[in-house]
Amino acid sequence: MYSVEEFEEKKTKVMSYILYKKRTEYEVRKKFCGTIEENMLDDIIEYVKEAGYINDAEYVKKLFQEYMNLKDMSIREIKNKIYEKGVYVDYIEDYISENKEELEEYEINSIKKIVEKKKRTTDEKKLKAYLLNRGFDSELMKGII
Repeated sequence: MYSVEEFEEKKTKVMSYILYKKRTEYEVRKKFCGTIEENMLDDIIEYVKEAGYINDAEYVKKLFQEYMNLKDMSIREIKNKIYEKGVYVDYIEDYISENKEELEEYEINSIKKIVEKKKRTTDEKKLKAYLLNRGFDSELMKGII
């Protein structure tokens, strides 16, 4: 068991880590795995989840929006980047299914932007290969290229 003082001290460290930048539960566990006793870490994570500081479903939503605003990426690329953060696949898949139309529209626009940028310097075959390699849907590409 641990004391209240120990809990508060470690909780403060975890909170400052989370407040510096939004984190997933996986990232917090990975960061503090060796430095905080496992039972205490479980309790701290439970506390910050209940307080709303960690919410992986919201994290997925924010990251999708962030990536969509900053880059021309395929949904598959975004999905993989978020998955690397240790988010459960269910959260990612739920977000994708709930926002299917918006994400499809985004992916079409991304394909159009990439095609527009590269069409002068790249032949059609290489452009298709490039887009497929980046994870874009081949069905969506057919109508654009």
